[in-house]
Amino acid sequence: MAIKSLDELRKIREASAKKVNLRETGNSSEDIIEVLIGMATCGIAAGARETLNTFIDEIDKKDIKNIRVIQVGCMGYCHSEPTVQVNIPGNSPVLYGNVDEKMAIDIIEKHILNNELLDENILIKTFEKA
Repeated sequence: MAIKSLDELRKIREASAKKVNLRETGNSSEDIIEVLIGMATCGIAAGARETLNTFIDEIDKKDIKNIRVIQVGCMGYCHSEPTVQVNIPGNSPVLYGNVDEKMAIDIIEKHILNNELLDENILIKTFEKA
């Protein structure tokens, strides 16, 4: 990709700085909900791929625009795979365990759209962002 102007270079720099900030601090200047899905071998063996696909399908069906689904590695809760972390701006991150396809739909309907926690599947809800 050839950069054709100084303005174009500045825009690329600004976009890259936002991505680095997100990686380093977990803070985003955007109003984006993040759904992190543990996709290590233990998660995949427990059905994380189906969970991931359900999240993507449901988000598409409901036409939710301000959400990002991110595949991550092991979250350290292999006994409760598939694990899913939900980061909603302004709220503490919530880590869910044993998230199958039905639970993924419940997380979208209740937690993400109605700000209602699903207590029975929460592993931890007060910690630093991944």
